[in-house]
Amino acid sequence: MEQPEDMASLSEFDSLAGSIPATKVEITVSCRNLLDKDMFSKSDPLCVMYTQGMENKQWREFGRTEVIDNTLNPDFVRKFIVDYFFEEKQNLRFDLYDVDSKSPDLSKHDFLGQAFCTLGEIVGSPGSRLEKSLTIGAFSLNSRTGKPMPAVSNGGVPGKKCGTIILSAEELSNCRMS
Repeated sequence: MEQPEDMASLSEFDSLAGSIPATKVEITVSCRNLLDKDMFSKSDPLCVMYTQGMENKQWREFGRTEVIDNTLNPDFVRKFIVDYFFEEKQNLRFDLYDVDSKSPDLSKHDFLGQAFCTLGEIVGSPGSRLEKSLTIGAFSLNSRTGKPMPAVSNGGVPGKKCGTIILSAEELSNCRMS
């Protein structure tokens, strides 16, 4: 499966990727108690996963889940399949948005919160299941430039807890046919 140019490949994490043992891991995302930003219904959440480059430390969009209508407790069906390099720290960021239109531009949607972790944290958690609080930090990162921007412009309160993200990892066997 080919990825668009603006999508990150986890094989870009390190130029030595070929010499480091790796396995493919499937990440499943669920959330609980998201902020409700819609006036007459519940939020329509979308999760965007970012990876951080090893060399330049820039965040790049890796992929997006589907949008689930009218829920504060989504169990996303679309999963992220990533290469897990055992010896490398692979930083991940998960941003949640309330989708208000068909626009792919994330700035057109309400920011619900974010969480940071490493792939190793998810894989190494009991049952390969990690729960983290979503927060709206003093700043969120602009999806295009990766530069910080005030989160309060999205109606958020800096540092406020905004629900929980649940990340599960499952190792994919090498003989699995897709």
